[in-house]
Amino acid sequence: MNSQLIVKNIQSLSKICPLEKIQLYRQELVVVVKSQLLYDILVLFKYHISYQFTLLTCITGVDYPNNRYRFKLVYELLSIRYNIRLRVKTFTHELFGVDSCNQLYFTAGWYECEIWDMYGVFFKNHSNLKRILTDYGFEGYPLRKDFPLSGFVEMKYNETEKRVINESIELCQEYRAFKFLSPW
Repeated sequence: MNSQLIVKNIQSLSKICPLEKIQLYRQELVVVVKSQLLYDILVLFKYHISYQFTLLTCITGVDYPNNRYRFKLVYELLSIRYNIRLRVKTFTHELFGVDSCNQLYFTAGWYECEIWDMYGVFFKNHSNLKRILTDYGFEGYPLRKDFPLSGFVEMKYNETEKRVINESIELCQEYRAFKFLSPW
């Protein structure tokens, strides 16, 4: 079964299954689904005999702070039997949770923890959702576009107290709107 046949199968699937959009981008198949239906769509793509996307190779997150649904989650699936990849995209907001596919794909556990740690997207029914890349007391989510580049607190060694201390960051200069034609 080649990729054209799978594309036709997925197009016919969209008549009975609520897929938002189907795209073919640079010979890669992309399916956009609603976040409430993500888990059910992933179950279908994993266990249906026509697809068999048995491997989850990656989950990534993208932040669009001006959009209504701020975060885009991209699940990349691989069918070893048919030698084809599928990219499943969904959009969510920081106040909504997305169903975890940790029980469906075991590799999803790490990726979902990473997205939780870096973006703050909550995954419902995750078996062990925790921060894995930042410290336990870290505030905020570093890959969000509105996260300050210098952070919220500064850690430094205080010579008089002979220990590491945390201080709130105070920026001594206001941000400027840079104009490339102006020398100042």
